[in-house]
Order: sequence, then C-alpha cells, then structure tokens
Amino acid sequence: MTEAIHKSGFVNIVGNPNVGKSTLMNRLVGERISIITSKAQTTRHRIMGIVNTDTMQIVYSDTPGVLHPNYKLQKSMLTFSESALGDADVLLYVTDIVEKTEKNEVFLRRVQKAGCPVLLLINKIDLSNQKELEALVGKWRELLPDAGIYPISAQTGFNVDIVRKRIEELIPPSPPYFGKDVLTDRPARFFVTEMIREKILLYYQKEIPYSVEVVVEQFVEEENNIHIKSVIIVERESQKGIVIGRRGQALKKVGMTARKDLEKFFDKKIFLEMYVKVESDWRNRDNMLRMFGYQID
Repeated sequence: MTEAIHKSGFVNIVGNPNVGKSTLMNRLVGERISIITSKAQTTRHRIMGIVNTDTMQIVYSDTPGVLHPNYKLQKSMLTFSESALGDADVLLYVTDIVEKTEKNEVFLRRVQKAGCPVLLLINKIDLSNQKELEALVGKWRELLPDAGIYPISAQTGFNVDIVRKRIEELIPPSPPYFGKDVLTDRPARFFVTEMIREKILLYYQKEIPYSVEVVVEQFVEEENNIHIKSVIIVERESQKGIVIGRRGQALKKVGMTARKDLEKFFDKKIFLEMYVKVESDWRNRDNMLRMFGYQID
C-alpha cells in the first residue's frame, strides 16, 4: 500500500482594513485566533493559525490591514502585511462587496506580481445582489486575471469550504513545519494582550483604542487557574483617566469581559489584575515598539 504524500504550506491572508480577514482566519482555522471588531487596525501583528491532519499541515497567517502609515507603529504593521507577499505558498487577497477595486493600487500591484497562486475572495456577499456581484467579479478578473475568484461570507461560512478545498489542492508536498499538536506560533501571553485590547477597541471611542498597547507582566499557570497581571499603556494622562473611568468602572468592565473570554480560551479559572500606565508617544518610539514585538527598520 502506497503511503500518502504529506503536504504543508503557508497560506497568507492580506487585504485592506475591515474587509473580514480575521473573521475568515478564524473560520478557516476553526479556532478564535484573531480578535475581531468593526474598527480598522484591529489586527496589529502577523498571527499564525495552524491546521493539522495526518497528511497535511496548513499554516494560515492573518495580517494587519494595508494602510498608509502615519506612525512608526503603522509602518511596522505595513511591514507585516508586505512580508506576507513574499513567503506564501498560497495568497488569499480579501476584498468585500463595497470596496472599490482601485483602492490601494500600490499594494495591489505587488499582489499581481506574487509568485504563487492567488485566490481573490469577495467577502460580505450577503450585502449585494447578483447583478452587482457579477459586475464586481468582472472588474477583479481584469485586475487579477490569473487569480481564482470566490464570492464568500466569512461571517456565515458561505463558500468557505470550497475555498478551503482549493487551498488543500494547491498546498505543495512537504513535511510539517511545526509540531502536529501546535495551534499557533504565538505564546499564551500574546492572546491575553489581544483579548484585553479587543475589549478596549469595543468599549472606547475616538483615539483611545489606537493609543493603547497591552503588556502581560505576570502569567502564572496552575493546574486549575491562571494568575495574570497586565498593564495597559496609553500615551497621555488624559487617556489614562478615560481608560480607568469614573470610580474605575470603565476598567472594571474591560477586565470582567476579558476575563470571561480568557476563561473560555484557556478552559481555566482566570484571576486578572490590570492597571494603566502612561508612556508618551510610544507609537513613535523604537525601543517601545521593539519591546511590544513590532519590527523596526
């Protein structure tokens, strides 16, 4: 009996902000790897989610939305997105039904030159009708004539299985890159920071969510519980007051909802302690950005 050939590969998800990349990532991986909100710039890092079977390993990679950088932080985020164009076995370019095809033409030209199969995914098709969809598919076919084009709904899962099957066909023969029991390349502390930051994106308005970074100072795991001490970094004293809120109520809400999600994620009792610290202009400080895990030229 012939032994099955093992296949492994990197499938990188790129596109502009707010098109549904993280929702798609979680759907493909089958786990909540990336945080999701309706705000742009929710994803700041390149995050891998790994799917294993006996004969296959697919390493999905979620990336920040492509944008023109105004801060060194955003420049680093763009670096994560651009790096995903160079090391993919399959590239998923995600757009949606309302996005203009001419948006971010510079990045799109780089996608056109990608040296790997490209699947163009038109997300949120539940917001469109057949006539609009056909017209949009025609425009994208002119821009990316070699790409496979798939209308999908990452939210409902419509057509995602078809995309998954096509990805599996395109993955090259290779031994696994990671252990077969590995779900992601990120440590547990990373998911703590992301889940806290997700709540900040959901509960605060204007500049606050974009001026915040979260650091885990202590992560002590025991058999049935985890003790976590985290600090929320802001840029100004006025932001610190807003994050804490009147009598600490705003911070308490963040902590309570983050703790519930963390307990589901780790399947353990979570003891979460949080406080807020000011680091002025941290988004433009190389030493701070490196400490937070961002790539700096």
